[in-house]
Amino acid sequence: MPEERTYNGAVPPPGCPAHEATPLQQDDLRRLFGPEAEADPAGLYEKLRAEHGEVAPVLLHGDLPAWLVLGYSANLTAMRTPSRFSRDSRRWTEFQEGRVAPDSPVLPVIAWQPTCSFVDGEEHRRLRTAVTDGLNNFDRRGMRRYVTRFADQLIAEFGSIGKVDLVSEFAEHLPMLVMTQLVGMPEEYGPRLVEAARDLVRGTETAVASNEYVVESLRRTMDRKRSDPGADLVTRLMQHPSGLTEDEVLQHVRSVLLAANETTINLIAETLKMVLTDGRFRAHLSGGQMTLPDALDQVLWDSPPFMLVPGRWATGDTELGGRHIKAGDMLLIGLAAGNADPAVRPDLNQPLFGNRSHLAFGSGPHECPGQEIGRAIAETGIDILLTRLPDLQLAVEEEELVWRGNWMSRHLTELPARFTPRVAFQPQDPTTTASAPVVSTPEPAPHTPPAATVPPAAPAPVVPEQRRGWWAGLMAKLRG
Repeated sequence: MPEERTYNGAVPPPGCPAHEATPLQQDDLRRLFGPEAEADPAGLYEKLRAEHGEVAPVLLHGDLPAWLVLGYSANLTAMRTPSRFSRDSRRWTEFQEGRVAPDSPVLPVIAWQPTCSFVDGEEHRRLRTAVTDGLNNFDRRGMRRYVTRFADQLIAEFGSIGKVDLVSEFAEHLPMLVMTQLVGMPEEYGPRLVEAARDLVRGTETAVASNEYVVESLRRTMDRKRSDPGADLVTRLMQHPSGLTEDEVLQHVRSVLLAANETTINLIAETLKMVLTDGRFRAHLSGGQMTLPDALDQVLWDSPPFMLVPGRWATGDTELGGRHIKAGDMLLIGLAAGNADPAVRPDLNQPLFGNRSHLAFGSGPHECPGQEIGRAIAETGIDILLTRLPDLQLAVEEEELVWRGNWMSRHLTELPARFTPRVAFQPQDPTTTASAPVVSTPEPAPHTPPAATVPPAAPAPVVPEQRRGWWAGLMAKLRG
């Protein structure tokens, strides 16, 4: 049986001296998983703030203890002082004392990996420099051409129908299609990687096989780039003076690919939801009082793509937000809770257009290095969609919208919309974007991946019909 642990908790009001005098047993702690937590995470955070102040003791899956950082200032402190709060998960007491089960749902995002996200100091600078150099060299105008191209292809599939689920038919596809181009993968990999990434995020029974498919796809891409380098992320990491190993290149590209995909899906979906459900928001946007970048920042304040992220691990006994943190304790960075801290937002209804001091992308040395790429994909994709379909309207009552939650994030399951069908709409000719590519000249189409690399429960890879195109084939399959 795991050793019973106690926390110096708080039942009295935050700041009261009795805070530290009343130890809370594990049974008294709130869990960040389960129906109650997943149904209303924002409500749970506010309960925890009222009970404990800036930092609250909580339980993860398997009743693993952690500290959830709720205060805006406390979150910045945890993220900006790696000497006190490290990113190296191997420091976690629960790991060291064998209390983390091999099949724990927290393991995939907490287990140490050879990436800049899990190291500090000089090693972090070496790896982080390679990643930021690789991401910062992309041409934003060229990237916009790719987003426009894929957005038009997606819109063409439902443009003549007059209705669409903006989550499953738009938001869940656009980011990965663009990212495969930036990474340097052949376009034909796009549909399968979309499926694999969605499978990974949902944590299905085939998630492990999906991860293997992603890794194997990246390995094949790296093999080609050795003999045919280009202006893409894989090539830049392989050739960077920091001297990344093959495994370091693969793990960083995988992390960028999956993280950028998930965060951008959520950003697109939540922004479109805001446009379709908030008349004032849409009026400000269409009337020019608010630009699309301003709108994205408002969404990043109100609905960050990740509600919380693990984690930081205390390098020694320390204090944060009035709490005594022991060496090896894990901190969860509360991005959504910090954004709603009354100390910085006394009125949550007050617009924050253009204010980029939100916590959505983190802060400090581990701030998200690809945030501008994610913003560019979301901004351009939404702009194209609203330009092509200006009369887009929500097709259900707002109260009917449903979210799917887990301990880290919350996703819209569907966003049904209707519009006037555009029978004559045609996607932009892909050849018009080839004159100014973001990556090197297109690679030859790969062989169909071996059957062993495809998740067993997933549909077989689509073989595109010449007259319809591979994208039409994928969309027909997804519609069933």
